[in-house]
Amino acid sequence: MIRRLCAGLAGVAMLSACTVVPTPDIARHRPPVDQPIRPEPTPPITPPGSAAKPTTAAQSGVRPGPAFTSFAINAEAARAALTAFRLSCPGLQRRSDQSGLTQSGDWSQACAQAKGWPDGDAASFFSRQLVPVQIGDGRAYATGYYEPEIAGSRTQQPGFDVPVYKRPPDLIEGDLGDFYPDMKGKKIRGKVQGGKFIPYPDRGQIEDGALRARGLEIGWAADAVEFFFLQVQGSGRLRQPDGSVVRIGYDGQNGREYVGIGKLMRDRGLLGPGQLSMQGVMAWLRANPVEGDKIMRENKSFVFFRELTGAGPIGAMNVAVTGRVSVAADPAFVPLGAPVILQLDRTEANGLWVAQDTGGAIKGANRFDTFWGAGDQARTIAGGMSGRGQAWLLIPQVAAARLAGQRDAAARS
Repeated sequence: MIRRLCAGLAGVAMLSACTVVPTPDIARHRPPVDQPIRPEPTPPITPPGSAAKPTTAAQSGVRPGPAFTSFAINAEAARAALTAFRLSCPGLQRRSDQSGLTQSGDWSQACAQAKGWPDGDAASFFSRQLVPVQIGDGRAYATGYYEPEIAGSRTQQPGFDVPVYKRPPDLIEGDLGDFYPDMKGKKIRGKVQGGKFIPYPDRGQIEDGALRARGLEIGWAADAVEFFFLQVQGSGRLRQPDGSVVRIGYDGQNGREYVGIGKLMRDRGLLGPGQLSMQGVMAWLRANPVEGDKIMRENKSFVFFRELTGAGPIGAMNVAVTGRVSVAADPAFVPLGAPVILQLDRTEANGLWVAQDTGGAIKGANRFDTFWGAGDQARTIAGGMSGRGQAWLLIPQVAAARLAGQRDAAARS
């Protein structure tokens, strides 16, 4: 979620998440599209003379995609996506689109139509109101995240001694764009000490007691490894000894460097062929507790939480994310709230999603983190998710027409 962060060796290596940065009922599983659908080659819209690495979708080039009906999205998948799209519409229309694909007012018609559109005919909403486009070459890479449930307690007691901290009041977050306009959206976090703005304590310092005795504990986890991965996911559930559940969600992080320990362990030759998953990483950490603790501390990022009530977990758009429907994306390449079609070599991730979240490691064009919900099945799918294939975004017709005009003008010039 806003974290997150949120599976798979690559997912563990780069997970966000939140919403951070990694489960649905099998009955809601969407059938995959049988074969890749590729549009006829069309020159992308690329700014003339631009040789630098693209930093937005518009700079990456935009190609028209095939008709929505070509993807054979089933009725239940379309209905779930339409429900999620409705929830996203207020934020989608309010937010400034960093991707360069849409402008103010572009989503108004689609959102207005979505309000009263029959759920039973959801597929026709997407085919009539939105248009598939491909960013750059469309080559997609997707990991997975989920809402973990771990043993925990509201109070410290024997067997529950890993603190779960709420956001400290002295943690300050700022947008560098307030000082340097060309750095808009770049966040910095730290605290003031002795009249200076300094970095906040890192993971190791916090685990060694930097926040101890400040009354910041909202709960206590039983297992440091499980809690580490809950932080990577960005939200989760604490199952108390009496069976009750406390749901917690991302409420900021310390601003220190995020290091994907899966990649780190792979590069050091610590993981064998059968360990290239979140489950494999966790098994290694448990089998090597001293070395494992040191490796986890190399990820200096530390996530703070708040207790959640109602639907959840909450994504970057401040709405609840849904298993097998919500996906995290980079706002510089995907307007948050926009539908996304994935067609990957991991068929369980194929189909229609809605971009409702972001992740610390979810950066760049066609990079996604699929959300699978909660439970053992979600943990298994998300933990091993590492899919490659193609992606298409669904954008309003008015935006697609404007982009086509820009492409034609660029071709003429």
